[in-house]
Amino acid sequence: MKVTEAELVISAVRQEQYPEGHLPEIALAGRSNVGKSSFINKMINRKALARTSSKPGKTQTLNFYKIENKFYFVDVPGYGFAKVSKKEREKWGQMIEAYMTSRKQLKTVVLIVDVRHPPTNDDCLMYNFLKYYKIPCIIVATKADKIPKGKWASHLKTAKETLNLEKEDEIILFSSETGEGKDKVWASLMERIK
Repeated sequence: MKVTEAELVISAVRQEQYPEGHLPEIALAGRSNVGKSSFINKMINRKALARTSSKPGKTQTLNFYKIENKFYFVDVPGYGFAKVSKKEREKWGQMIEAYMTSRKQLKTVVLIVDVRHPPTNDDCLMYNFLKYYKIPCIIVATKADKIPKGKWASHLKTAKETLNLEKEDEIILFSSETGEGKDKVWASLMERIK
């Protein structure tokens, strides 16, 4: 998919702030420093629509990016490394849970993991949460450019086994540096928002 129009519509913290209308939504979940912003920017061919930061935990709101006036990418706060209080993290958790379990427009969640390392306990918790609530998901294993091509298969196998990935769930290797996997991710997402 070639994206020519993309804009940040709103950064929301409460349900009443979510955009109105019936456009489908794709939520992006992952650890604080896993590269969600880089993923968004690569997918829409922009350098900096989604702000990347060297400080994990920058995203503290649900950021709704309208793409081609057809659907939204919804960037949710990262979990894990953010240097914030436990209370603040719990607040984010409640905000994400409320959004994911009640939003009718949500069609799928892209769970972004770092292919260089086995998925973390938080990644597994997020995957189990999605399965528990029967929320469709795609796993995107990013940073593929950081490991040799010959090791891709074994790293993907580790990710699948660690997450205990169910048969119907797809895992796609991705790199926001090289664009590896970009077309495959788009194809999968377009299927889900028909």
